[in-house]
Amino acid sequence: MFSLAFVRERWRELAFGFTMCLCSSFGQTFFISLFSGQIRAEFGITDGEFGSIYSAGTLASAAVLIWAGRLVDRFRLAAMGTGVLAALAMTCVLMSAVWTPLMLVLAIFGLRQFGQGLASHTGITAMARRFSAERGRAVAIAALGHSAGDAALPSIVVAALIFMDWRNVWVAAAVVLVLAIPLTRWLVSERYESERLRKQPDAPDLGDQTGHTVAAMLREASFWFCIPALLTPSFVYTGLIFHQVTMAQSKGWPLTVLAGSYVAFATAALCAVIFTGPLVDKTGARRLVPFFLTPLALSCLVIWGFEGLWAAPLFMVFLGINGGMTQVLLGAVWAELYGVKHLGAIRALGQALMVFSTGLAPAAFGLLIDAGTSIGTIALAAAGYCVLASGLGALAPEPNPTPQHQRNTKA
Repeated sequence: MFSLAFVRERWRELAFGFTMCLCSSFGQTFFISLFSGQIRAEFGITDGEFGSIYSAGTLASAAVLIWAGRLVDRFRLAAMGTGVLAALAMTCVLMSAVWTPLMLVLAIFGLRQFGQGLASHTGITAMARRFSAERGRAVAIAALGHSAGDAALPSIVVAALIFMDWRNVWVAAAVVLVLAIPLTRWLVSERYESERLRKQPDAPDLGDQTGHTVAAMLREASFWFCIPALLTPSFVYTGLIFHQVTMAQSKGWPLTVLAGSYVAFATAALCAVIFTGPLVDKTGARRLVPFFLTPLALSCLVIWGFEGLWAAPLFMVFLGINGGMTQVLLGAVWAELYGVKHLGAIRALGQALMVFSTGLAPAAFGLLIDAGTSIGTIALAAAGYCVLASGLGALAPEPNPTPQHQRNTKA
């Protein structure tokens, strides 16, 4: 499991990853969708229209992220973290002041770019690059930041909306992010980095390293077989959670019950993260690709088949198990398959594709809802797609070694 010596020795880097993932919550779908009712009412728009606005901002974010995600290969972590959190804080202020649909698109673009995109990307890439033998554990600890946000923020937001306007909640989020900046800078300060290099001159992120370029990765059959499975959680999760208010209404669930069920989601995700991290280190992330969508398929079947209040936390438990597994798997699988030399660029592409899929989901699900398709029918179709994507992942061949790796092997 998790070695105390490992945590004690590298706790500052691990805390950096955790904090960046926690701060990414303000740009995650589960957080933004909590304001769906207020936003739709204030702008007089439908589920499908809000989903389309959300998709437009998210798809634009995905396009920019392909370039922006490479910056983590070029800048020190302290500078990267500061820039990302500062930009996310300014976007939260913008979100508090939106008064037109166009401004809403711009605000969502910023939240997705700097929150879901770069904050999470920076934290997870740092873990995947800086740790080798314990990469799965490091990514798992950073991913606990996602679980902490999932557990705490929904209930906090629902309670806050009772006492204050929804716009003021976004101002509060900006304040939290500003306070997090000096913490992240201290965790990976230049002095600490110099000391780390002195103690660990052959750390995984130093010196000559082998690894596929993005172009080489795109020529690998393994990438095309695995990518449907790796993108499925973001698409299905976003589609369901973005329309969680509508889903709760269709099932007869009070929103407080669904918000309270995020505790079950976070607990399940936490357990999955703790279990999956050591498992990845032991068996490899690649071997888990055909299996990790099973809990997601089960969560969709719960939505399709049940309506009792008890179904809400059960749905969240299965969704959380998949979420925890996905966080660790996506953090480790790119480094495992394609090396760490160009990891920032490779993860940027993977993250951009993931954001792209989250951008399609709200509009696709929303338009289906507007057309009269029930949430249960949509969930059943999603479960079927999980099975199909898992089958493709099971058929994926091993990637070819890089030319540098071949030369090293011959030598």
